[in-house]
Amino acid sequence: MYDFAIIGGGIVGLSTAMAIGENHPDSRILLLEKESHWAFHQTGNNSGVIHSGVYYKPGSFKAKFCRDGCQSMVEFCQKYDIPHEVCGKVIVATEEKELPLLENLYQRGLQNDIAVKKISPEEVREIEPNVNCIAGIRVYSTGIADYKKVAEKYAELIRQQGGDLHLNTKVDRIIKTSTGQTLETNQGTFETRFVINCAGLHSDRVAKLGGVEPQAKIVPFRGEYYELIPEKRDLVKTLIYPVPNPAFPFLGVHFTKMIDGSVHAGPNAVLSLKREGYQKTDFDLRDFVEVMTFPGFWKLAAKHADEGIQEMIRSLSKAAFVRSLQRLIPAVQSKDLIPTHAGVRAQALMNDGRLVDDFLIVEGERSVHVCNAPSPAATSSLEIGKAIAARIPAPVLRVQR
Repeated sequence: MYDFAIIGGGIVGLSTAMAIGENHPDSRILLLEKESHWAFHQTGNNSGVIHSGVYYKPGSFKAKFCRDGCQSMVEFCQKYDIPHEVCGKVIVATEEKELPLLENLYQRGLQNDIAVKKISPEEVREIEPNVNCIAGIRVYSTGIADYKKVAEKYAELIRQQGGDLHLNTKVDRIIKTSTGQTLETNQGTFETRFVINCAGLHSDRVAKLGGVEPQAKIVPFRGEYYELIPEKRDLVKTLIYPVPNPAFPFLGVHFTKMIDGSVHAGPNAVLSLKREGYQKTDFDLRDFVEVMTFPGFWKLAAKHADEGIQEMIRSLSKAAFVRSLQRLIPAVQSKDLIPTHAGVRAQALMNDGRLVDDFLIVEGERSVHVCNAPSPAATSSLEIGKAIAARIPAPVLRVQR
C-alpha cells in the first residue's frame, strides 16, 4: 500500500512527488507515467523559457507561482548545474494602438513585484539591434533552461528519497476502496491511500476516472515553430515578444533564444485534432469528437473567430507566419527559417466558452487533481509541487507509518 500515487510524469507530477517526499520522508510514494521517458509531452516540447510572471493577474496562482518559481527554478538549476541563463527579454510595441497595452503590462509587472523598466526604441536596439519598435519594456528576470534535464533531476531526487517510479504505465481505472484507491494499469494493480492527478493533456479524463468533476474540459492547441538557420541566429540576442492581445489567450509569435544556442520563432495557436497531435496530420477520433461536441469550444470559436482564422492562416502559410515575425524583426526572411518541433498546450475550457486563465486545482475524496497547468507551469513547477503537498489533508498524514 502506497501513501501517495502521482499520475503523470511531466514536470508538475515530478515536482509534486519530490515535494511530498521532502515534506513526508516516511511516506511511500508512487509515480506512474504512461510514456517511455519523463517530460514526454508539454514539458519536453515547450520553449524552455523561465517566465517572470509579468503577464498574469495580480493575486492569481499564476502570478504568485510564476514570480516565485522564476527565482526557485534558477536556484535549482544553479544548485544542480543544469544549463540555464537569465538573459532577460524585451516586450515591444510596433504600433501606436499598442502603447496603452504596453503601459498596462508595465503596471501589471510592478503590481506583481517584478523588475521591469520602460525603455525607448533606442534602448531596445542596444539590447536587440534588429528590432523595429516605437516603445518597449525590459523584463530582467526572464531566462531560459533545459526543462528535460530539470525533469530528469527531479526524477533522480525522488529515487534518492525512496520513491517508486514507473514508466510505460498507463492508468486505466481508479477504484475507491475502504482504505484508499486502487489503480488498475497496463502493468498491474497498485493500492494507494491518496491520488494526485498531474496527467496534463489527459487530466480531465483522469479526474473522471477518479469520480471527480474536473470543472473544465481539456482542449488541445498546437503551437507551431520555425527555427532561424544558424547563419541568422545573430538576429536575436535574447527573447523578443510582441504586446499580447488581452482579448486573446495566447502571447503571439515571438523570438526565443534556446539554451542550445538555436533561435525559435513562434508559436501560432491552432486547434489540434489529437490531444498528443504534434503534426498537422495527426488525428484521433475520440479527441476530435469530444471537442466538436463540446459547446464551450464553439462559444470560444465564435468569440475569437477573427484571431482564430489568422492563426490558421499562419499555420497553412509560411509567408503569413513570416509577415508576423517581420513586425518585430523586418530583416528576417522566409529563407532564414526552417520548420522545427511543435508543442501541444493542454488548455482547460469551461462550458460557457471561457478559457481557464489560472492554474486549476480540484480536490476530491482522498485526491487532488491538477486540471489546468499550461505555461508557465514549467517555471512554476517547484511552487506548484509545494502547494499541492501543502493541500494534503491531515487524516491522510496520520495514517502514514
